[in-house]
Amino acid sequence: MAKRPRILLTGWFGFLDGEVTAGDVLALNRVQEALRRAGLDHDVAWSPGFRPEGPSLAQVRPGDYSHLVFVCGPLHGPQIEELHRRFAHCVRIAVGTSVIDAGSPAVAGFHRVLARDAPDTEPTPDLAAGAPALPACPVAGVILTHGQQEYGARRRHARVAEEVTRWLSGLDCARLEIETRLDVRDWRLSATAAQLESVLSRLDLVVTDRLHGMVLALRAGVPAVAVDPVEGGAKVTAQARACGWPALVPVERLDESVLDQWWEWCATTGRGLAREIGAGFRQRAVADRADELLRALGQGGGGYRGVTGHPRLIPGGA
Repeated sequence: MAKRPRILLTGWFGFLDGEVTAGDVLALNRVQEALRRAGLDHDVAWSPGFRPEGPSLAQVRPGDYSHLVFVCGPLHGPQIEELHRRFAHCVRIAVGTSVIDAGSPAVAGFHRVLARDAPDTEPTPDLAAGAPALPACPVAGVILTHGQQEYGARRRHARVAEEVTRWLSGLDCARLEIETRLDVRDWRLSATAAQLESVLSRLDLVVTDRLHGMVLALRAGVPAVAVDPVEGGAKVTAQARACGWPALVPVERLDESVLDQWWEWCATTGRGLAREIGAGFRQRAVADRADELLRALGQGGGGYRGVTGHPRLIPGGA
């Protein structure tokens, strides 16, 4: 009987200085699905920079394998040529790859090349397109500020950014960094408030240490985990109170367990409250200071005492 094959799968995601893209991983998932259905044993060699637990190409023993399968990406360069030398005894197959120069050593070293595209051939769909369905992940907008120098020694912005981003990196969620600053020249930023609101409305939740990060999320009906980065509390805390939004973390209580608690709440109970608050904003069911401005404008100049004086401070709710 023929010896049962043992297959090593790798690709650009296996090289130390190679890229690991979502497309590569989905293509790999498609190949693994096909091998499992056929009952074929296989291992995957990963870049140690992406998956330190391995196994990596440097760790595997080529003699343990009968076949080497290179998945996805372009076939070119000395790294692939080295695979041919190191796994010379293996049957070497490339699948779902791009061929630029069919005569190059990187291409010619394979026994079979099942290309997705190559000169003078009809292209086939990329393997990632047919990968097994994936579970949906929550999409979190991340809105952080490193400014606000006006708070002086009370600023804890650097600590908040470090701890919040470290916490986020351990969550199974899709993270989208968002800037509330508008810019008509920078394509990476929204040019209008409507564009930004369209982005926010498509999120599952927001994580922010900015007043407007929280308010604009709620306006879009999206729950926000808000962190006040100012010791003793400042405008984020005040605005959370004004909006009736409970998912607020003072910097003095910032730790992963508290963030986890509010993340879970925002993902469940908080959704309904955020929609309710957002509806109230849109219906103008909450009092703000715009109407009071009109009354203040009608008071004449009596309340203003010039540049060196002090304007009369009207308390909220007055």
